[in-house]
Amino acid sequence: MFTPPSGFSPHLAGTEPGEEEEAPQEGPVPGACMADGPLITSASLETLIQNLVPTADYYPEKPYVFTFLLSARLFIPPPELLSRVCELCIKQQQLDQSPLDAVRGVRKFGPKLLQLLKEWTETFPSDFREEKMVGHLEDLIHRIAPCDEVGSDECGTIYSTVLQKLNQKLALMSQGEDSVVRLSLTASSISDKLASFKAKPPPIQKDMLAICNDPYTLAQQLTHVELEHLGHIGPEEFVQAFVQKDPLDTTQPCFSDHKKTSNLEAYVRWFNRLCYLVATEICMPGKKKQRAQVIEFFIDVARECFNIGNFNSLMAIISGMNMSPVSRLKKTWGKAKTAKFFILEHQMDPTGNFYNYRTALRGAAHRSQTANSSRERIVIPFFSLLIKDIYFLNEGCANRLPNGHVNFEKFVELARQVGEFMTWKQVECPFEQDRTILHYLHTAPIFSEDGLYLASYESESPENQVEKDRWKALR
Repeated sequence: MFTPPSGFSPHLAGTEPGEEEEAPQEGPVPGACMADGPLITSASLETLIQNLVPTADYYPEKPYVFTFLLSARLFIPPPELLSRVCELCIKQQQLDQSPLDAVRGVRKFGPKLLQLLKEWTETFPSDFREEKMVGHLEDLIHRIAPCDEVGSDECGTIYSTVLQKLNQKLALMSQGEDSVVRLSLTASSISDKLASFKAKPPPIQKDMLAICNDPYTLAQQLTHVELEHLGHIGPEEFVQAFVQKDPLDTTQPCFSDHKKTSNLEAYVRWFNRLCYLVATEICMPGKKKQRAQVIEFFIDVARECFNIGNFNSLMAIISGMNMSPVSRLKKTWGKAKTAKFFILEHQMDPTGNFYNYRTALRGAAHRSQTANSSRERIVIPFFSLLIKDIYFLNEGCANRLPNGHVNFEKFVELARQVGEFMTWKQVECPFEQDRTILHYLHTAPIFSEDGLYLASYESESPENQVEKDRWKALR
């Protein structure tokens, strides 16, 4: 099992196997404890939900709220969870009785419930894209505001603010997704035309060095693209990417129709595009000296990405330069100065589960925590490895224990990894945008793998029979 990070103390002791759950009571469940108590390891879903609901004298710790809202969707759809929260509020505070009977409790717990809803809408706004969620939200608020004559105006103001910010977030999410789709369609249509050639690849009118010949500037613009993609990814996408059917659920999985991971998938596509763009830029020049210059340029760009803390672009550039159509260009590589490239390769060496990279990432994360400027706060992880870590965490530990309890210790570690990512993605890019460079990065033609091989063979002839046969087949 995983050891939860220090300082995180979900306030609920796990129920031992075989123990019977007690009926719901007002306030935190029996066995609940504050920050200095034992960490939660497991509990029933009902117990975890009850521990989420604030009362007049209790509010769940913020890490618990994030962890449970992140992981609960594996067991219960968000609309149903919010409905259960509403039911527990009614049961605990008797909100279904007359306002005079409930006013004392509401004055104390109303603001706390609003705070919970505020955290939910700010951290997981995509949950509220469904009309059912907004309906439950309004129902819950309306049960609070009329009950408190003194504080109803304040509650109403807070509720209006919550709804306003939620609508703004949802609008930005829709705009971001639309722009990503448009760019993907534009880039793919251009690339498809170039990838369909049967003879020598047609020359591309512009190349990267004609658009930008300064490695530091290009590294800055790549960081813009990375942070823009990161900004669109919600924490719930990491859970929904690996969602499986809950063994105790007799209905369909929560996300059986559509895994809501479009932003995460768009980011992976961007990484692949950058790999192929680098390979295309190297393979296209007709002269060996020009190809060597492009190689040296991208080595310098990769080094600047490393210095910035942009490990995702760094890895994409290294991956592109290591693609077979590029790596086989021995005469070209012989002309290039490659000492710095081998140093960067060493930093991203997969040996020891990417030990060197993880060490560098920890250094960048420490720098970010103590930074005085937004430039020093940038941490963009190698995203595919982050996804791989979360995948193996998900596969290596069951969601439920044999007694049917939720394996909450697993989700504490999941929340730690996702929460760290959420901190990094909130950094605003401090570099000035260059729209010409950004447009080129998004729309420049790139070749398919076959196209890259054909361009590579045109640049340096096949050296063995396997390459000759492939070249013949491609032509």
